[in-house]
Amino acid sequence: MKNADAKKGHHKKRRKGILILVILLSIFSLIIFLVYSPKNKKVTYGVTFSKDFAIYLGVDWKANYLALLDDLKVKHLRLPVYWTEIEMTKGQYDFSNVDWEMSEAAKRNADVVLVVGEKQPRWPECHIPDWAKSLKDRDRQRELGDTIRATVDHYKDSPALSAWQVENEPFLKYGDCPQITKAMLDEEISIVRKMDPKHPIIITDSGELSTWYDAAVRGDTLGTTLYRIIWNDKLGYVHYPISALTYRFKAAFITYLTHVKKIVIMELQAEPWGPNLILDTPLEEQYKSMNAEQFQKNIQYVNDVEFSEAYLWGGEWWYWLKTQKGDNSLWEEARKVF
Repeated sequence: MKNADAKKGHHKKRRKGILILVILLSIFSLIIFLVYSPKNKKVTYGVTFSKDFAIYLGVDWKANYLALLDDLKVKHLRLPVYWTEIEMTKGQYDFSNVDWEMSEAAKRNADVVLVVGEKQPRWPECHIPDWAKSLKDRDRQRELGDTIRATVDHYKDSPALSAWQVENEPFLKYGDCPQITKAMLDEEISIVRKMDPKHPIIITDSGELSTWYDAAVRGDTLGTTLYRIIWNDKLGYVHYPISALTYRFKAAFITYLTHVKKIVIMELQAEPWGPNLILDTPLEEQYKSMNAEQFQKNIQYVNDVEFSEAYLWGGEWWYWLKTQKGDNSLWEEARKVF
């Protein structure tokens, strides 16, 4: 009888505990929903532009860049500063191409996020000059630190500069990359912050494959990726089953935990993600993961997420489609958001 009473008491306590947990979770979810419920915020759109990727596609990269600025009227840009380009020879810096990009942006009152570090937008993700590839991690990091100092010193007073991004998705193991440790990243952030305390620092992370915490605690702004359809070697095309509300919940939670000042989408899918590189993929295959209709859906999704800024990923591809393939549908869809 005593055992039966004890069991009954145990079950009663367990049910009470579960009920309390459900109530607390419900209250917490309601608070987040009320704080981060849709407010019809206006989203400011920008574009990531890679000279190297435009060249890979076979287009005139300067014409592509100017078309984004003058035809589409893009006012917000994210530009990688590839280590492989600015320091092909150790200790010899060549900023001429980035200088031109920054100058043209400034002429049009456009602002620019400059990306520094060895892990940068576009494949193979890490862009390390040949002379530095054989160095030990500590020696390579020291050389990279010198390059970051030279870059920040060169651009910190540029009228077009709006922010620095340090490395690109440093916590995501992707691409042909050596490991970027937290200590290495913290050292790079420290270099940028000391040399240019005026401009905010952005740290980026995967929107779908990360908690965002490690990035958020390090930067003034958290930059997330946002992809809707990707290719997986085992599963084929994957449509992410993530609601816009999930991003709002996640943002509210991270903002509460870390007090990061701002969360933006630094890489919004607006080009294909298929089984091969673009030039090795037939157009009909490319359109399976990105086309005018999917572009519209992605924009609507971002409007529902309601982060204040989103940088589109695909400006070189739209231009290639328009000038090389006679398809201006993506270019014209992009025009609507700027």
